[in-house]
Amino acid sequence: MPPARKRARAYDPARTRTAVLAQFGNVRAAVRTLTPQQLALPTRLGDWTVRELVAHVGMALTAVHRAVDRPAPPRQDVQVVEWPFATAGNADAIADFTRKLAADHPDLDAHLADIEESLRALLAEHSGSRLLETNAGALPLDDYLVTRTVELVVHTDDLGAAVPGLDIPYDRQALAAATRLLADALAVKAPGGSTEVRIPPYAVVQCVEGPRHTRGTPPNVVETDPLTWIRLATGRLAWKDAVADAKVSASGERADLGELLPVLS
Repeated sequence: MPPARKRARAYDPARTRTAVLAQFGNVRAAVRTLTPQQLALPTRLGDWTVRELVAHVGMALTAVHRAVDRPAPPRQDVQVVEWPFATAGNADAIADFTRKLAADHPDLDAHLADIEESLRALLAEHSGSRLLETNAGALPLDDYLVTRTVELVVHTDDLGAAVPGLDIPYDRQALAAATRLLADALAVKAPGGSTEVRIPPYAVVQCVEGPRHTRGTPPNVVETDPLTWIRLATGRLAWKDAVADAKVSASGERADLGELLPVLS
């Protein structure tokens, strides 16, 4: 795992909680419109169907419940920016659990409604400083909720890609938090100051070893929009394809990020 940055970005806890609930609500509203035929469609996530993807979205939030149910660890031992590097270890177990959830909950809307209700109760009961044992290590609840914005935003995009015509809105704060966390993860993975990565209006990070610029326009600049960045950072979109389709502008000899992506394991 790459070393965490010395100074972690701060996230507003109240905004993060609101963002998680808002984006989950956007997904719920979209799921209510899906027909059985649409729920059976394939997705870009291996052999998962849309139904299984929806079940996985719910699982991403019940992960908070499962973490709260375990004993609190004695101390925080990771920063939230380290979470993207620890997401691949249990892929097979997650896939099996997702399929079981989808089979066990034929009424997906009722299932998601139960999850939302229980999450609201959990957030009302527990302090944001309550430590959780997560797949990345021990994190405060409020920091772990930032990782849930990534799960929600990424899988909202997956759903939109799987179902033609399905237009799920993105909560602005959820998209901002997800963009920033994945941008910061790139800076951790490739520390340095030779390249500036701009994802307006949400994030600007310095990364990649090499001469550090001190004023004016940096010699190496990468710029893209938030959703393109999310797709690049999670492996949904290849760097060369994004550049070829003018989804990314990259100037300078150290502006090729192809070997550094994705950042989400």
